[in-house]
Amino acid sequence: MREARLRARLPQDRLGVLIGLDESSSSARISRYETGVHEPSFPTARAIATVLRVPLAYLYCEDDVTAEILLELHMGGDAMRAQYLAWLRTGRRTHHP
Repeated sequence: MREARLRARLPQDRLGVLIGLDESSSSARISRYETGVHEPSFPTARAIATVLRVPLAYLYCEDDVTAEILLELHMGGDAMRAQYLAWLRTGRRTHHP
């Protein structure tokens, strides 16, 4: 989440306010989400993803590479996702008899 927030050039307190948190505690709450001390509720995670313009799944990735792949696919739009899916399916058939 921190990477996406920094990419969006949003400080923690501003992100918190944009998702509806109280201004006095928004920075601390976002910090706890980013460090893993607390996990946001699903509706809060969805709001964070919307504000940061990332797919919701991005926030739940277990590694940075998967998160970056999801972000690239998301930014590429529907046509790119369809093309990539077709490529993956073709590659599986080619490499696995």
